[in-house]
Amino acid sequence: MNEAATPAIEVSRLVKHYASVTAVNGISFTVARGEILGFLGPNGAGKSTTMRILTGYLAATSGSVRVCGIPVSTRADEVKRFVGYMPENNPLPEDMRVNEYLYFRGRLKEMPRKRLSPRIDEVLELCDLKRVRHRIIGKLSKGYRQRVGIAEAILAEPPVIIMDEPTIGLDPHQILIVRDLIGRLRGRMSVIISSHILPEIEVTCDRVLIINAGRVVAEGTPSELRREVLGQSSYHLEAQGDVDSLVHAAQEVEASLAVEQIGDPDATGFRSVRLKTRRDDDIGELLLRTFAADSRFRIRALSREHPTLEDVFLAATRRSWDVVDTPGKGAPANGE
Repeated sequence: MNEAATPAIEVSRLVKHYASVTAVNGISFTVARGEILGFLGPNGAGKSTTMRILTGYLAATSGSVRVCGIPVSTRADEVKRFVGYMPENNPLPEDMRVNEYLYFRGRLKEMPRKRLSPRIDEVLELCDLKRVRHRIIGKLSKGYRQRVGIAEAILAEPPVIIMDEPTIGLDPHQILIVRDLIGRLRGRMSVIISSHILPEIEVTCDRVLIINAGRVVAEGTPSELRREVLGQSSYHLEAQGDVDSLVHAAQEVEASLAVEQIGDPDATGFRSVRLKTRRDDDIGELLLRTFAADSRFRIRALSREHPTLEDVFLAATRRSWDVVDTPGKGAPANGE
């Protein structure tokens, strides 16, 4: 089998029960080599449980997981050599210095001494930790401690990196540093990131997986998810004059355009108009040209409103709960 063609991670019908509670309920997905995947879901959705199963630290009830083609269920110790894992609230030894800790972890990962020292220099540079390499970890700020955790995860250059809430508790400046650091891994390592900071996921990740109640409820690139989950684009206009004529002119450009909201006129006679359409490409310039040629109304402003990943997340998770709560319906489909 061509190693480059083998997905970095393959998950098929994964299930995990805790007594009578089902934390993960038949999810399936893959992560390509070099891809950065955002892993999203409400609290209790099953994200951390899934990540622990992927890393070999927790056994699944059923289903299969392969990391770089290796089955986790039967070769968990071997899989751990291929995975760099940074759990939420990453525990670090507070009495060790940064340099000492990375050397200690490198030896545990069986890195040759000759290779370890120059590699530590590389990750210290990559994670912007050189200035604190001799500092005691317990005296570092939260931002530096998170970067030490990332440095440890990538130290042995594993093909797969799994990070559970790597930016939790960080200020905006520190989040930008971590975002840039993760972006540098693209193409070199496959990365799964769980985070509640959705704008960071949208900027950083190639693809997004949303789970709820242990099931996949949406999957795709951010733009694909906007089309699949929300299914429409909106245009906001500030218009003066015959609004009915404006809507008619808009529908000559795109028949699916419909009025979503019309506001009251302001002191100058302009009012806010929101139009929606299922058409995904941007037709704003075409609308402006059409409106400019019509004397029955005036346009002061026109903008396309772009739904955020947060809008998609809320819609996808709400939709999945609606399916669960509807009498006669089962759990939400897992996207297979």
